[in-house]
Amino acid sequence: MLHKKPIQALALLLIILSLMTASCRVSRRPDQGPGQTGQEERTDQQGPSSRKPRLPKQLHAQENQEPRLKVYIAQEKKVQEMAFEDYVAGVVGGEIKNDWPLEAIKAQAIIARTFVLQFIEEKGQSKYKNAHVSTDIEEAQAWNADAVNDRIKKAVKETRGQVIVYKGKFVRTWFHSNAGGKTATPLEGVNFKEEQTPYIKVVDSPDTGGNVDAEARKWTASFPKAKVLSALKEAGKPVKDFSRVSIAEKGPSGRAVTIQFDDVRVSGAELRLALGSTEMRSTLLDSIALKGDKVVMTGRGYGHGVGMSQWGAYTMAGQGKKAEDIINHYYKDIDIVKMWD
Repeated sequence: MLHKKPIQALALLLIILSLMTASCRVSRRPDQGPGQTGQEERTDQQGPSSRKPRLPKQLHAQENQEPRLKVYIAQEKKVQEMAFEDYVAGVVGGEIKNDWPLEAIKAQAIIARTFVLQFIEEKGQSKYKNAHVSTDIEEAQAWNADAVNDRIKKAVKETRGQVIVYKGKFVRTWFHSNAGGKTATPLEGVNFKEEQTPYIKVVDSPDTGGNVDAEARKWTASFPKAKVLSALKEAGKPVKDFSRVSIAEKGPSGRAVTIQFDDVRVSGAELRLALGSTEMRSTLLDSIALKGDKVVMTGRGYGHGVGMSQWGAYTMAGQGKKAEDIINHYYKDIDIVKMWD
């Protein structure tokens, strides 16, 4: 009788320890890493930091299975269903030259794949009925199946299923032709204010060397005052006339965030779109002035400047950099994960 209480206490302690161990065991599934709970997204083979998002539900695809896409072909005005990777190949054919270095094309393929998944996840579907996405460049990406050659097929095959994620979510894969030596923030380049994009930072871009097309490095444009007045109205800043023009505010990369016409200020990114993005090639302006009845600008680079510079990718690939190196240069603190085999 003298030993009964110590034995009972020991038995009780063992029961408590057993319950605590069982509790720890059920808090994490076998496919989860340390510190994950059942509410977190599962990890891919790349490691615990590279959480792989689920495919958008609109695709009705099983895990690790290549989805099929319903694509509105703007040129033919019809919806066509195709394998996801076939769509990616057509986008790459429409967005980058098919004789460029393979690693630059591979980077473009990863970007194209990420772009459409983020698009569908955010918007749900195309503005065109019964389609996930379209080949209308005002809505999504360019598409040219006729430009798909063996080099593009190889790039798409070698990056099959690969996308860019940040903390388990598809990133916004902005890209452009030439950054003029330095990339832009989303606010500078596209006047984007919807959410934080910490993976997009201002970085030096190797796209100003002699191997780059001169037209993509520097440019000059002249706009009649009447066209500028019309563009200002389109950008939501109607004025009857102006006698002077200047850069009112520059962003971290040196781009014109706002441009001032007398006392009226307008977003540089919105003015560029209104004037024509192939004429006002960037907002990285070296000068802007009213000369007679024309507004004359000089600038560097081609495109909005956000995300990957294609000419920068071209240069980096020529230096022996891999697609992963290129992507990690232009998109920070991201993971490249494989969505399907």
